Amino acid sequence: MLRASRRPLSIACLAAWLTASCAASAQGVASRACTGPIPDLFDRVAPAIVYVAATSINPYRLTDRVTRVVGSGFIIGASGLILTNSHVAFGRQSIRVTLDSGETLPAELVGADPIFDLAVIRITPPTGASLPVVTLGDSDRLRVGDEVFAIGNPLGLDQTLTRGIVSAINRVLSETPFSLQEPLIQTDAAINPGSSGGPLVDRCGEVVGIATAIIPDAQNIGFAIPINLAKTALPSLTTKGRLVRPWLGFHGQLVTDELRDLLKGPLTAGLLVEVVEPGSPAEKAGIRGGNLDLVVGGHDYLVGGDIVTRLDGTRLDSEEHLAEATRKLTLGQTVHLTVFRDGQSREVEYALPERPLLPGDTQGHPSAREPARRWEAPAGPGRAPRVTR
Repeated sequence: MLRASRRPLSIACLAAWLTASCAASAQGVASRACTGPIPDLFDRVAPAIVYVAATSINPYRLTDRVTRVVGSGFIIGASGLILTNSHVAFGRQSIRVTLDSGETLPAELVGADPIFDLAVIRITPPTGASLPVVTLGDSDRLRVGDEVFAIGNPLGLDQTLTRGIVSAINRVLSETPFSLQEPLIQTDAAINPGSSGGPLVDRCGEVVGIATAIIPDAQNIGFAIPINLAKTALPSLTTKGRLVRPWLGFHGQLVTDELRDLLKGPLTAGLLVEVVEPGSPAEKAGIRGGNLDLVVGGHDYLVGGDIVTRLDGTRLDSEEHLAEATRKLTLGQTVHLTVFRDGQSREVEYALPERPLLPGDTQGHPSAREPARRWEAPAGPGRAPRVTR
C-alpha cells in the first residue's frame, strides 16, 4: 500500500557537520528566489553527475552469467566520494565511473545499505584535476508542488535532465518497520532505467533526493530517497561500510479494523507478525509467524501468527507509534514485547544483536518491496531495459 502524509519530512541531520550544512542550505534557499534559467541550473549541477557502469557474475549459472548494468551517481566530495544506489553498486565485481569530462575511472565500493538503497563509491581524482561537487539541500523543506529536476543517465543516455514537481512526500511503499523509516519523495519528473542513483534537485540546484524506484505500469510515478536520510547514513557508510541496526527479527503489518471486522476472531490492535527471520533472536524467543494467506479488499495478509501489541511499552496501534518504537531500538538492548496469542497476552524479552544482511535485503529477491520496483538498465544503447525485483 502506498501511503502519504502532508507533514514535512522529519528526518533530521544528525552529525554536527551535516547539521551545519543543512542550516546553511536552508538559509541559502530562504535568501534567494532561485528563479534563474533552467539551462544555468543544469550547467552548475551536471559536471558533478557521473555515469556508473557495473558488472557482476553469477558463478553458479551455466549461461548468462555476467550482468552489466548502468546507473547514475553524483560527486559529494572532492576526494572522489560518490553517492549512488545500492542496487547499482552493491555486490558488483567491477565498477567504472565516467565523469562529465568523458574520462572513465575505476571505482571501489566504500559502503552500502540495500535496505535504504544507498551506496557510497570512491574514485581517485585525475591527476591535476579538481572534481566538482554537488550542494546537498534540505529535503525537510520540500512541499507538494515544488518544482524539481532529475539528472542522470536513463537507458545510458548520459546527462539527461527531466522536469517535474514533488507529487507527494512521506510516501511509504510497504508497511514494514524499515520502510516506515524511509519516507520517500514521489515525483512526476521522468525517472527511467539508468536514472537510479542520480540526484533530484530543487529550483536552486541543490540535491534534495536520490532517484531510486518507479512503478513500471504507471506513467510518471517515480520515487526518490530524501537527501536528509542519506546525510544521516553517510558517516556510518563511509567509516563502517554499512548501517548498523539492531535485529528485532520479525516483520508484518498492523491489524486493521477491516481485518478484525471480517474475521470476527480473537484479533487485537497491534503488529500482525507475518514472517520471523531464520536464526533471529525473535525465532529463538519463540515468536510465531503467519501460516494462512488472506486477501482483504485486494490487500494481502499472512494470518495465524502472533500479534505484538506493545514494544518497550509503546502501543503498536498506528504507523506513527510503530515507527517511533522501532526508531528507539539500539544495539545490545533488551527489548520487551507484549505478545497476543490464542486469546491471551504474554511477555517476551530478548537482547538485540546486530542485524546481518539477509537475502531479502538485496534486489532480485522475491521479497523485494512492492509495488514499486527498482530498475537497472543494461549497459550499452539499444538494449531492452531489465527490471530486478
